Amino acid sequence: MFDDVVFDGELGPLTRQVLRERGAALIVEVCAWAVGLSDRPHQQRRHGRVAPSGETLGSRAAAELPLGGEEDRPLELGEARPGTFRDALGALMPEGGVYAQRLEEQVLVPFVLETCVQAADRARKTCPEAWAELASDVGEDEDDLVAVVRAAEWSDPLQVEAEQLVLAALGDVPLLEVENEGLPLSLVRAAESAARAAVPAVEPPAEQADLATARFLAEAALADAGLTLPVPPHEADALLDRLLADGLEPAEIESLLPELPVEAVTAARVRSGLARGAGPGL
Repeated sequence: MFDDVVFDGELGPLTRQVLRERGAALIVEVCAWAVGLSDRPHQQRRHGRVAPSGETLGSRAAAELPLGGEEDRPLELGEARPGTFRDALGALMPEGGVYAQRLEEQVLVPFVLETCVQAADRARKTCPEAWAELASDVGEDEDDLVAVVRAAEWSDPLQVEAEQLVLAALGDVPLLEVENEGLPLSLVRAAESAARAAVPAVEPPAEQADLATARFLAEAALADAGLTLPVPPHEADALLDRLLADGLEPAEIESLLPELPVEAVTAARVRSGLARGAGPGL
């Protein structure tokens, strides 16, 4: 279990531990991804070009006929018995390439990244000092788990292990059986996708997006103005003058006040100055 794995700044052992814990979930996700693969048209190379053979992957798999060609199958897939999931992964797609590449992009890469993030979260919680040192070594914020994982390049070696796990569990299983196992989760994923599509995306208000620039200007103004932090009431006018002089609009200042390091009375005086129309030199 996790308690047997000590984090000492190297996340590799911990990511492998979490991958083992999530192994069943990975297999289920791959099976769900495979649903519908048997309906895809079988492709073959003719005079160097990819062209449909007139059959589907499923019809050939049921007849235990080869789905992919030896020249196209990636070496990591190894030898494949006709009609198996491993064979299907080496089958050609209409646009070129093989289905193993699509599995990697759509399932393995995001799953492995999430696994690494879960491992990183454990490391941060159980060994905060070692985690902080590691984040500093890779030059990332210790709270940005994804950035630390990517900077430390933990995903690549773990992805190889994830691929091996999938092939060991499903590689020699007939394609139609893999699809059958994945059908329940596939239906759930389809329902989730339909539900998301039915809800229109909510765009953030333009003024909210623009507030990021205003926030940057306000923070820079506070850093350069030499004011006491949190800003006391007697420096309210100086604060307002500086913010306006640095290009912030009155509405932006009003919106940012709750975030700025100012005392409550100071914020009230700044709002009063805005109401009076105060500005630099006025």
